[in-house]
Amino acid sequence: MPKHHETRKLPYTAQQMFDLVADVESYPEFIPWISAARITSRRDTDPGEVLEVDLVISFKVFRERFRSRVTLDPAAMRIDTEYLDGPFKHMDSTWRFSDAEGGCEVLFDVDFEFRSRLLGAAASTFFYDAMQRIVRAFERRAAELYG
Repeated sequence: MPKHHETRKLPYTAQQMFDLVADVESYPEFIPWISAARITSRRDTDPGEVLEVDLVISFKVFRERFRSRVTLDPAAMRIDTEYLDGPFKHMDSTWRFSDAEGGCEVLFDVDFEFRSRLLGAAASTFFYDAMQRIVRAFERRAAELYG
C-alpha cells in the first residue's frame, strides 16, 4: 500500500492554499493525469462543507473514474478526502495548512491501494514521482494565482 507524506513551506497564506486545494473543479486545468472533475453533491456541515466528487484519471492506456468524499474544514484549515467508489481498494488523503513566518506550511498525506494488480504494479513504479508532480502542480498553480 503506497503512502506518501510531504511538508512544504510556501510564500502564500494558509487561506490561499486551502482555497486552491478546495477548488476541486479546477484540478483538470493543472494537475497531471486528472482529465475531468465534477462535484456531484455539496452539503454544509458544522465545521464547513462536504462534497462528493467524481474525478477521471487518465494515464497512458488507463482511464479510470473514481468518487470521493471531500470534507472542507476551514476553521481547522484541513481538507480530508475519503474514497467512495472506483479502481481503489482504499484511498485517503489529508491536507493541512498553517500560517508560518513568511507564508504557510502545507502538509499532505496520502494512502491508497488499487483493486487491480495491474494498476497497482504500474502505480508502484511511478508512485513517488507522481506524488511529487502533484504537489509541484499545486505549487505552480499557487504561483500563477497568488505570485
